[in-house]
Amino acid sequence: MSQRLQQLMGFLETMPNDAFILFALAKEYEGLENWEKALEYYLRLTNEQSDYVGTYYHLGKLYERLDKIPTAFQTYKAGMNVAKKAGDQHALSELAGAKLELGDDEDFE
Repeated sequence: MSQRLQQLMGFLETMPNDAFILFALAKEYEGLENWEKALEYYLRLTNEQSDYVGTYYHLGKLYERLDKIPTAFQTYKAGMNVAKKAGDQHALSELAGAKLELGDDEDFE
């Protein structure tokens, strides 16, 4: 286990519901190409802290990497709704762009 991963796990023990730490763990596992653990932390975020806008773009990209394109598309759509509610135009634009690259709603009905 890397020193950074150990440090993040220590932070998680102290603050188990901190969205930034969960996100950082997902990104760390992604960097280590441990897709299963990255997915686990992203999904934990969407389940426990669904308003954490940053999750959706990265989770969608992970689904793309895992060749789960319809799931990536739905993840981007869900993230767009969260970004709209949060008033985060930058995230909304990024999510819309990622979704558009995959197709439109008719492609995934």
